[in-house]
Amino acid sequence: MSTTAAQAPIVTGLGVVAPTGLSAEAHWAAVLAGKPAIGRISRFDPSTYPVRLAGEVPSFVTKEQVPSRLIQQTDRWTHLGLSAAEAAIADAEVNTAELPEYELAVVTSSSSGGTEFGQHEMENLYQHNPEWVGAYQSIAWFYAATTGQVSIRHGLRGPCGVICCEQAGGLDAIGQARRLIRTGSRLVVTGGTDASLCPYGLTAQLSTGNLSTVQDPARAYLPFDTEASGYLPGEGGAMIIVESAAAAEARGAQKNYGRVLGYAAGFDPPPGSERPPSLRRTIAAALADAQLEPGAVDVVFADALGVPAEDQAEAEALAEVFGPRGVPVTAPKTLTGRLYGGGAALDVATALLSLRDQVIPHTVGPSAPAPGQDIDLVLGEPRRQELHTALVVARGHGGFNAALVLGRAG
Repeated sequence: MSTTAAQAPIVTGLGVVAPTGLSAEAHWAAVLAGKPAIGRISRFDPSTYPVRLAGEVPSFVTKEQVPSRLIQQTDRWTHLGLSAAEAAIADAEVNTAELPEYELAVVTSSSSGGTEFGQHEMENLYQHNPEWVGAYQSIAWFYAATTGQVSIRHGLRGPCGVICCEQAGGLDAIGQARRLIRTGSRLVVTGGTDASLCPYGLTAQLSTGNLSTVQDPARAYLPFDTEASGYLPGEGGAMIIVESAAAAEARGAQKNYGRVLGYAAGFDPPPGSERPPSLRRTIAAALADAQLEPGAVDVVFADALGVPAEDQAEAEALAEVFGPRGVPVTAPKTLTGRLYGGGAALDVATALLSLRDQVIPHTVGPSAPAPGQDIDLVLGEPRRQELHTALVVARGHGGFNAALVLGRAG
């Protein structure tokens, strides 16, 4: 093992709350089985909207997952985040009360904050008067609400923050967690969730023009396919526990899902610019940060927007870095939809499980690869092969992009 890998932070716990399942193992089983979790939106009546399909978290009983006093004070996005954080801490078998509280940190990703809570309070304002607006409006829809609630609930009083870069934010949050480990924090709860499946949230998402309006769940989200027509939204995400290897060993940690080897972020030039998109440079920078050559990467978990021009740009970036069809590429997010602040964190959890079990999950949906996209997209069934390193790529609306390099445990 290289010196860089030996010093890299490790992931000791996973917590997943996703359309594909309420645990990491349930999610992983659904991914390997290629079990879609896309269906008609049930959280509100979508019949008057052009997009009526999404990935909803099933069977999530809030009162069983969240203390009763917090249910009325926080948004569903925070409820999902609290549940995922609780699961990740339990999975890591860490008792935070036994560790120095100021060496324990929280960094999460947020896309739109507490959208559903905010909508209800705005309805109270517009339909009645300001006296109808609850006091918790000021914090429940704030981007840092989940970070704050996780910190309070588990006594994590070290550096805490939130990254707001839409889909790319999940990787940025983990990148920040790695920085905190390097500067003295011993454990960081990081990742992200999202829950914007409400009229206000869906309307905001429609403004991008990138959502698919296809009504067939099996054909609506087809990245890298000739019939690609956009993507579908979803809710949920993942939280992970990142620790320094020394701190994990000192407390007797039993699990090691993998190592965070490299990270980089970029931002695209404005539309119409003569400068090329920055994704290729971001991927190259993440590999350089990990001190790895492109040939060392065994699988790429793609951003896979499902918009033809954006798919083409991503495919070109991957081909430029790895060579045409130079590395297997997969996009399990077709099973869940794009989860915004929670999407990249869920991809990281999936990639770590892929490294653990030495199998690349397939991409469900696409069947006719678009011409000119020279990538080795894994289709049909999972692909078993030796895996040491995975690259996760994410792009957020507005130009954000990020890349994270993960290494197999050991």
